Amino acid sequence: MSENKLILNEKTKLLTEDVLDYLDKNSNPLDIMYSYYECAIMEVETKFNVLNRQLSVYYDHNPIESISSRIKSKNSLVRKMLKLNVKLDIPDIMENINDIAGVRVVCSFVEDIYELEKSFLSQDDVKLIQRKDYIANPKESGYRSLHLIVEVPIFLKDEKKMMRVEVQMRTIAMDFWASLEHKIRYKKNLQEADLLEISNDLKDCAEQAHQLDMKMQDIHAKIVNAKHSAPPNSFSEIIKNRLSNRAKG
Repeated sequence: MSENKLILNEKTKLLTEDVLDYLDKNSNPLDIMYSYYECAIMEVETKFNVLNRQLSVYYDHNPIESISSRIKSKNSLVRKMLKLNVKLDIPDIMENINDIAGVRVVCSFVEDIYELEKSFLSQDDVKLIQRKDYIANPKESGYRSLHLIVEVPIFLKDEKKMMRVEVQMRTIAMDFWASLEHKIRYKKNLQEADLLEISNDLKDCAEQAHQLDMKMQDIHAKIVNAKHSAPPNSFSEIIKNRLSNRAKG
């Protein structure tokens, strides 16, 4: 490590410690801010749970496999503040840092992601701030996911507040790859040559995961089309007729 980089790291460390010390001594405003983001997460999760239930009736499968959430830790928040040169001020933090609250929606198929996105953003109390489609345009690393920054209302005792939440939408294969990539890539004490080889291997794995997604979606589409084109005397139709006859009898 160069001397300049060492000095910079030490300076950042001292700044981080100063900010954390200040936040610890003035924790009440920060606790209030965090509670707002917790409420915003609940709001977004509820919206997706409702959509999942409704779309499961329309399409005969649940488009959402899982929903998870997180709020940035104080350490992560301070590092982001220093990186973006954000003032130590609650309104400034909320205005300039968009991913304090995050919700991850893992879907069955790629087409489910875009269908859910369309339904979610069409709600009149959801405002889109930013959209990054890393599915259509993957990152250099091979990472794929749809990222949305949205504003949603939370209703407090005496006021309504608009809160920003980052929503990440990905398939099971994308989520599996991203989780393992994070664990592998940030292993310490790896040589540069090893890192390059690992990066290339991870790209290959990302492409294989994408191909798997496309193949599974094609298989699902064939099943759906076959079901809709089934003849009147199909097994399901026979069962319906028998139940109908029993009701009449």
